[in-house]
Amino acid sequence: MSAPDVEAVKEYLEGLQRRICRALETEDGGKRFLDDPWTRPQSPAELWGGGLTSILEGGNVFERAGVALSDVRGSALPAAATARHPDLAGREFRALGVSLVIHPLNPYVPTSHMNVRLLAAGNTWWFGGGFDLTPFLPFESDAIHWHRVAEAACAPFGEKFYPALRQTCDEYFLLKHRGEGRGVGGLFFDDLNESLPTLGGPWADCFALQRSVGDRYLEAYLPIVARRRTQSYGERERRYQLYRRGRYVEFNLVQDRGTIFGLQSGGRIDSILMSMPPAVGWSYRSPDAEYDARLLPYLTERRGFPWATSTAND
Repeated sequence: MSAPDVEAVKEYLEGLQRRICRALETEDGGKRFLDDPWTRPQSPAELWGGGLTSILEGGNVFERAGVALSDVRGSALPAAATARHPDLAGREFRALGVSLVIHPLNPYVPTSHMNVRLLAAGNTWWFGGGFDLTPFLPFESDAIHWHRVAEAACAPFGEKFYPALRQTCDEYFLLKHRGEGRGVGGLFFDDLNESLPTLGGPWADCFALQRSVGDRYLEAYLPIVARRRTQSYGERERRYQLYRRGRYVEFNLVQDRGTIFGLQSGGRIDSILMSMPPAVGWSYRSPDAEYDARLLPYLTERRGFPWATSTAND
């Protein structure tokens, strides 16, 4: 396997974090991101490195937006990684990436998530990442726009990529214990390197796909924010938003491999859990059957809907 150019990836990720934070600040028009740099010394810790966690809270548009850059090294890969690669157990590793989660204040503006990352253990490396959208009061036109941009991000790499990464996203962001998707999907890829028989490719191609996904995130998300941010809402919509945020917490704590990897590797807890919504409502049953009827079809029977080729209807 070709040797990874990890420093080129780090330079790209640093620039990506800055661009996203500045764009979100402009869209919010109120609060600015608080930058929280952190480091962990190598000795005697088994995990060392550092990063920059940027947080915006209590904004005009974004109740919480977290954009985190991390670059850490470890003396041995954690179980979350070696479960799929047992031959690499005990190997030193380097993991770096940008991860963001945005929880808007207005219930009509969807929550969104994006992550692009690289894991390297010697000359063995994998790219991973993607972006997905989680509306609570959904509009089909928003889902169509989101998926059209996702399709455009994959287009330079061949027709097979968007359907494959969309399907992988649907399969990964699925609350298995509830039989519900986390949202309307998007793109997800993991373990991408030149050894994969179908979607793999040389280092340059895999890195280019990562950049294409990262660079398209704002194009996918900000038009939806602009379209929905001024929509009026009341206590009913807010209560339903808080209830559905509980599902987001369930996925992140029970199933998300990135969260589990961070916890198993002894990562920085505040940065790992920045994805949690700032306010959540827990209730035994849904507070609104009418809103359930509007949302749940997007999360169950319509999970295979060909968004990118559909006609938008609000």
